[in-house]
Amino acid sequence: MLEQFFIFIISFIANTLSSLAGGGAGLLQLPALIFLGLPFGTALATHKIATVALGLGASIKYLGNNQFRWQLVTIMIAGALPGVVLGANIILFIPSNLALIALGVLTIGLGIYSIVKPNLGLIETAKNQYPMGYIIGAAGLFFIGILNGSLTSGTGLFVTIWLIYWFGLSYKQAVAYTLVLVGVFWNGTGGLTLSLQTPVQWSWLPVLLLGSFLGGYLGAHLAIVKGNLLVKRVFESMTILSGLALLLKAL
Repeated sequence: MLEQFFIFIISFIANTLSSLAGGGAGLLQLPALIFLGLPFGTALATHKIATVALGLGASIKYLGNNQFRWQLVTIMIAGALPGVVLGANIILFIPSNLALIALGVLTIGLGIYSIVKPNLGLIETAKNQYPMGYIIGAAGLFFIGILNGSLTSGTGLFVTIWLIYWFGLSYKQAVAYTLVLVGVFWNGTGGLTLSLQTPVQWSWLPVLLLGSFLGGYLGAHLAIVKGNLLVKRVFESMTILSGLALLLKAL
């Protein structure tokens, strides 16, 4: 019972912060599962499946408060899911230390980039929303999808900043797309692909799903109520912490 309570608290905190920042749930949740004794592959598959509830919890708030553009929805599903499947199929067969170091440095770079661009993502400045712009945007999401399927923490943060940088979305808009589409479709696909290759800790999933769902809902609520500035600050904090965690894991 104590173990289940600990798992719930970690899941709730991790997914509340992730829901605010647009990614980074693995910063706390995945290491906690490994600390409690799960092998890496089992912990990763269990974590991926559990974070689907993060997207569902956030969806309840965001679908009633945002107008999702079908073009962005389409490229975030059709453009990225092949990358997610590819990444999930290769992660269990390759050493990940160098990839974790590279991802850690890049993730910290995202936070620094946002900090030195004080107006980034605070208002919507729509751009690149024409056929070639969508194609390039989809290519970027495909490569991020490979990272999402193969690595563990912070790839949702890459999606958030890519939507802001390339398409000119505000932080709140970008986080909404990330949580609903990455949380449900990307992580669902990655979790299913991994579960076909490695065991899942099914007995822990109920509390993980509950913590993810409630955290996703609360984080989305705070983002809608408090606005872009809070989301931007949490994003910057989560990117730097996620990057440091990845570097520590690699070293």
